[in-house]
Amino acid sequence: MTKKSIQIKLENGLEARPVALLVQEASKYDSTIYIECNEKRINAKSIMGMMALGLQNGEELVVTAEGVDEKTAVDGIEKFLSGVA
Repeated sequence: MTKKSIQIKLENGLEARPVALLVQEASKYDSTIYIECNEKRINAKSIMGMMALGLQNGEELVVTAEGVDEKTAVDGIEKFLSGVA
């Protein structure tokens, strides 16, 4: 299991379009990926779950991945949330 705390660095936070792109990024990986924030744990491949979090720019969250490509998955999610990808 790979776990990492990440700060969101997206100007408008995770509104509809960025959430859809995040779910696409998470879906590239075979690993199970969860986003944890404010005592909620959501499957990063679930668009409805991710929309429900309503995350804003600057918020901290924890990404947890488990599977064959877990390290690559966490790195990909971190790049996306940092505005790099």
